[in-house]
Amino acid sequence: MNYYQFDREQWHSFYPDGHVQLNEDNLNQIRGLNDRVSLDDVDVVYLPLVQLIKLRYAQYLQWQQQKTNFLQMKEPRIPFIIGIAGPVAVGKSTTARLLSFLLDQLMPEERVEMITTDGFLFSNAELKRRHLLERKGFPESYDMKKLLTFLNDVKRGESVIKSPVYSHATYDVVPDRMQRIDRPDILIVEGINTLQLPTNERLYVSDFFDFSIYVDAQPELIEHWFLERFGLLLDSAFRDPTNYYYPYAIGDRDEAFDMARRIWQEIDLKNLEEFILPTRNRADLILHKTKHHLINKIYLRK
Repeated sequence: MNYYQFDREQWHSFYPDGHVQLNEDNLNQIRGLNDRVSLDDVDVVYLPLVQLIKLRYAQYLQWQQQKTNFLQMKEPRIPFIIGIAGPVAVGKSTTARLLSFLLDQLMPEERVEMITTDGFLFSNAELKRRHLLERKGFPESYDMKKLLTFLNDVKRGESVIKSPVYSHATYDVVPDRMQRIDRPDILIVEGINTLQLPTNERLYVSDFFDFSIYVDAQPELIEHWFLERFGLLLDSAFRDPTNYYYPYAIGDRDEAFDMARRIWQEIDLKNLEEFILPTRNRADLILHKTKHHLINKIYLRK
């Protein structure tokens, strides 16, 4: 791979004196259901990463200013977009939320917002109509035209842009609910498909990114985390009949886990091997995880 490779100690040595006001309560709000991130992870891995992003952001602002000066035109401030990709259950959302929190803390003069591309999935009803419900999460299950239009509007400096919202409780896009994005300085875009080639082969989602991250782990570990998270979802769903997981939560638990294993093998693993993993080497930086979600290696594009 065309990357520099670092272990935790080497990576930390590039920015050993970083500090942020963060405690376990903050981390509990940031962590995913079964994700694990510690204050040591913040110091050793994430603070050097934020420092690197700050350097890239400063370079980006300088280039934007030089470009407008050269063209002798006044342009709206264009958001710096960070893309975060990786397979299901690997901890992308935790990484996105943690980076958002740290950037807010360490760059208080900049406004940071975050979206997930889950909102750009077709609704379950539309997936059924297209006979794609069993392919949910695969490239064709996303409204890529809508996602590309959204990112294009962001990069045009549009004042208010709306992003659809997805609910993991109902396992569907939320009707008539939108997230308003109003010219942030930094926008984090997280999702399994952020580095993929859409059906329109002239344009990648990542063409809009100014920095991209892929969260990586061995498939066997990801399967373990996927099933662990499934169990936690069952534990939290049995009192709510509107929750997608409610029928499985009140039914036979062994049968529910058999179904989850089939979903992993027939859908999520296949999607990982065919469409997600091949995009890994398009990322500027790869965070590689080992057991217990511990980031043990960091790869930075040369």
